[in-house]
Amino acid sequence: MTSADLDRRLATLGRPFRLIVTGGGTGGHTYPALTAIRTTSARLARLGIGLEVLWVGTATGLEARVAEREGIPFKTVATGKIRRSSNPLKLASPANIKDMGRVPLGAAQARTVVSDFKPDVVLSTGGYVAVPVGLAARFCRRPLVIHEQTVRLGLANRALARAATRIAVSSESTLPLLPDSVRDSAVVTGNPVRPEVLTGQPDKAISTLGLVGFDRTLPTVYITGGAQGSVQINTVVRAVLPWLLTQANVIHQCGATSIEESRKYAAELPDAVRHRYLVTDFVGPELPDVLALADVVISRSGAGTIAELTALGKPSVLIPLATSAGNEQEHNALHLQQAGAAVALLKDAVTPEGLRAAVGPILSSAEQRQHMAQQARALGRPDAADRLTDVLLGVAV
Repeated sequence: MTSADLDRRLATLGRPFRLIVTGGGTGGHTYPALTAIRTTSARLARLGIGLEVLWVGTATGLEARVAEREGIPFKTVATGKIRRSSNPLKLASPANIKDMGRVPLGAAQARTVVSDFKPDVVLSTGGYVAVPVGLAARFCRRPLVIHEQTVRLGLANRALARAATRIAVSSESTLPLLPDSVRDSAVVTGNPVRPEVLTGQPDKAISTLGLVGFDRTLPTVYITGGAQGSVQINTVVRAVLPWLLTQANVIHQCGATSIEESRKYAAELPDAVRHRYLVTDFVGPELPDVLALADVVISRSGAGTIAELTALGKPSVLIPLATSAGNEQEHNALHLQQAGAAVALLKDAVTPEGLRAAVGPILSSAEQRQHMAQQARALGRPDAADRLTDVLLGVAV
């Protein structure tokens, strides 16, 4: 069905479109859901149709704070977090047994929520809270769309795959990993990226952050360990920083816990390079401009980061978080490395020597940066939010 055909069908709806969103716990699950809500609302508004949304999540998860900030009605259901372990005895831990006992209660609560709200479609973006809501959608005969942000299906989405009407995935590489029984219901949409990320201006980053000492004839490196920063990344970066600053300008988002130590270290850098280094605890509204300025990014490899880097076409050195669920960050990093879009630093290679060996050739060759940018852009789907909106609306009309 084309978008035009879909719009014609929606125009006959005669009432607000009703959407339940479930998923959260982390930004990787929460922000794609929020972007999907915003994009769907804008799409329907152009047709003169309202959108009624209900977000179902946990009271303590990020999704609760985001929904409150956005003015989105929010309900909670009981959930049980299953803690992963390769040891069967650990799976039978008291904490797991207690949480498993909450699953039937959550399922009953979710069934009531779905039955009362009567959604046109339910969107699950993952996280353990999504399981009872997704199963309730199936029980109440409401279309269920699950969206997977990473290369491999997460635990919750694996549990819901056979109940889903459509499985929206972020990468072509996910398709052969799906069970044969559900592969026909899969569609590649990409991972929704906040629209503002795609509209950054390099010169605005220079003026906003006061980067008057940056040498624009040199490449700029943006280093980040996520909102909280990363001690691991900060440590290896600090060891190579005097060398790195002879090769590039550096913007380093180190996190609140490391900012004082990082500032003291910055003050002791050689005079000849100190002005090419900005260290900050957090990069907020200026992030799109920082990304637009950056020629190379050194970062973790969470799903949201990968979506942004590929949509923007940014060469990167990726240092996966070793404790990520299902080792998903390592899978993401290797996926980009195999495509020639990034260098993955894994486990014992995360050393000052390893980082210098990874980033040095990229900084010394504009041609390599251009090639990696092209390869990253080939993986990117800046229209992912629109594609996911098409899926959500298409299964409902």
